[in-house]
Amino acid sequence: MSRRFLVLSCAAIISIMAGCSYAKKGSSFSGYMDSSKMAVVFAGPPQRYVAERHKLDIITPESDLQKAWESTIAHCGTIKCELVSSSITTRTEDSQPAGMISLRVLPDDLSNLLAFVEKLGKIAQHTTERQDKTTQVVDTEAKIKNLTAFRDNLRTMLAKQTATVKDLVEIQKQLTDTQSELDSETTQRKILANETEKIAVEISFRVERRDMHAGGFAQIWNALRESGSILADSTASLITTIVAIIPWLFLIVPLGWLLGKAWKKLRLRRSGAVSPPSSPAGLS
Repeated sequence: MSRRFLVLSCAAIISIMAGCSYAKKGSSFSGYMDSSKMAVVFAGPPQRYVAERHKLDIITPESDLQKAWESTIAHCGTIKCELVSSSITTRTEDSQPAGMISLRVLPDDLSNLLAFVEKLGKIAQHTTERQDKTTQVVDTEAKIKNLTAFRDNLRTMLAKQTATVKDLVEIQKQLTDTQSELDSETTQRKILANETEKIAVEISFRVERRDMHAGGFAQIWNALRESGSILADSTASLITTIVAIIPWLFLIVPLGWLLGKAWKKLRLRRSGAVSPPSSPAGLS
């Protein structure tokens, strides 16, 4: 009885030890998983490349339009800003005066620029656009890396003394094509860097439209202005017509004079042909 109890006790001890060993292995594996998860959690997110664009519509008094346009361009020169294009138009019969400025600014100076523009007039509209270009940047950088390595290998092959003339010609041609493609991808990367590292800002200045029904005096003034425009257009059309007719007068006047003279001769001939014969002398 004691022998059987001893065997069972030994089996129980072995089972307990095996269970503890498995538990330790399980805890170790669990700890490894936890540590790997922690590594994933603490790893920083991949860098994103986003192209950002702002469009602002500013309403200013007509008397301040030129000054607002010039001051914005001048302010761009005081911060990390690049002027892309600018234009301004004056008032015409068919359009209102307006100005436009397109520029690129670093993100740190965007708030400075917007704060300055807000003081120039009333912001009628502010539109923000963002476009993720991470995939394009990553693909372009990968192409640049592969093309650079391939170009270096070609240069190494070209420097070998054992290469034949035929091999050298083929390697040189491949090297030229690779370098051209590498330059193209490098240029594309610069364009993407300019779009993602700087923020595009388009600012349009315009004046508030005048109300055509503001009052009786305004309607009278508008009518007088329109009548003057109509009179000017009519006078211009008349002058154009006269100038167009003058060259023809040198042909029409002599031709009319010749036709009148010929018609007069023809009438004289007809009147002489149909006149009655005169009576003989001495007859009553």
